[in-house]
Amino acid sequence: MGENKTKPTALSVEAFLNACTDEQRRTDATALVELMQKVTGSKPAMWGPAIVGFGSYHYIYESGREGDMPILGFSPRKAANVLYGAIGFDGADALLAKLGKHTTGRGCLYIKRLADVDSNVLEKMLEKAFAAKKATP
Repeated sequence: MGENKTKPTALSVEAFLNACTDEQRRTDATALVELMQKVTGSKPAMWGPAIVGFGSYHYIYESGREGDMPILGFSPRKAANVLYGAIGFDGADALLAKLGKHTTGRGCLYIKRLADVDSNVLEKMLEKAFAAKKATP
């Protein structure tokens, strides 16, 4: 089994965000840091070279593979902000229907611009996702 590439690093979150060349993506990323920090009560940390994560949990798959991941996180990619851990909880589909312009895939939530979604719905989703992950042994 290969080693998990997504793990905490000593890289600076601030430097990472400041390196975003797209001003809108940088502004949205700063807002996501504030929102996720509020929801989790955790300081942001870099996970690998491109994910800003909040909190952590340990997982073990049936295959025996295990590791640690942030409970919530995001990455300001070129095409969209990718949110990790924000979906997959009971009731997520109902909130996604109210969220606004977004796409999903393989457990991730993609938002091109935060202005395209309802910030209250997004916050509620993050709160529920965080609570669900914290409640999972």
